[in-house]
Amino acid sequence: MKYNGDKLQVTVLGSSHGPAVGAVIEGLPAGIRIDMEQLAALMARRAPGRMALTSTRREADEVEFISGLNSGVTCGAPIHLSIRNKDVRSTDYEALRNIPRPSHADYPARIKYGEDWDGRGGGQFSARMTAPLCAAGGIALQILAARGVHVGAHLAVVGFVEDEAFDAMTVGTEQFKRILANGFPVLDVEKGKEMQQQIAAALEAQDSVGGIVECAAAGLPAGLGGPLFEGIESRLSAALFAIPAVRGVEFGCGFNAARMNGSRHNDPYGIREGRISPLSNNAGGILGGMTTGLPLIVHAAFKPTPSIGQAQRSVDMKNMEEVELRISGRHDACVATRAVPVVEAVTALVLLDLML
Repeated sequence: MKYNGDKLQVTVLGSSHGPAVGAVIEGLPAGIRIDMEQLAALMARRAPGRMALTSTRREADEVEFISGLNSGVTCGAPIHLSIRNKDVRSTDYEALRNIPRPSHADYPARIKYGEDWDGRGGGQFSARMTAPLCAAGGIALQILAARGVHVGAHLAVVGFVEDEAFDAMTVGTEQFKRILANGFPVLDVEKGKEMQQQIAAALEAQDSVGGIVECAAAGLPAGLGGPLFEGIESRLSAALFAIPAVRGVEFGCGFNAARMNGSRHNDPYGIREGRISPLSNNAGGILGGMTTGLPLIVHAAFKPTPSIGQAQRSVDMKNMEEVELRISGRHDACVATRAVPVVEAVTALVLLDLML
């Protein structure tokens, strides 16, 4: 499973219940020092078992660098990193070997790979694969920050509760710091409490709920990207859809643009501090596939967690008979909660590739 950028390539390895997950990063220049504490803090935001109402699976998610670093500094060789799976319960999936879980990858994966595919915890389709993706993106986040580009995200929507939106003109490090200081990844603490109530209610009902992550990148120069398939929207969308459970991606006003007149949607130009700049940012910082110099704004929509405790209809593929399925085990009631740093990481990988 590989992200193929122009300069940067990231291969993601492993499976949910295998010995480890990991990644190989190619294309990073030599001489970049990695802040291990900063990387560990990012990994902790994604890790299970660290936040109320998330999966009780406990993983340290400690990143071990096998190669590519010399005393914590990139040496120009490919970086190989590994993250051990230490808290697996494969017995939770023994009864599901021949019964596909609704809205999971089980059925098409079984058709594609046959009876020998590793379905424990979702195998290579599991959200566990976002751990090495987050680690690789965490390195990209540090390199971008050193170049004056800062990426941050928050939980914009859970169910019917909406957080305060990013200011599309001024979003930057101050708002990103507020989110981190709040513990729960929102700008408005009270809205965060309402979101947690919705998640708790879904959990109580043995159900789940979806969410939307809003991500911003501030400090980008104008002119990055290109037309058609070289556009930032094309590249970011392809990468963001690699995150398990993402069902939609939009930029700026996104689908709301279809309900607006051009006179309202257009971003006029003016001169600010001696430079030409759009005076509004409905475009989300992108025009013609290229950055405008304003903050890049992207939203990623996550479906409700498909693993729920309620009875669901499925089939026994071996005996070819319909069955009732009840899923046990450890699962998030809202996957979007822990996806916030993953969206940041994936966005950073694509932007860094464009800037290298």
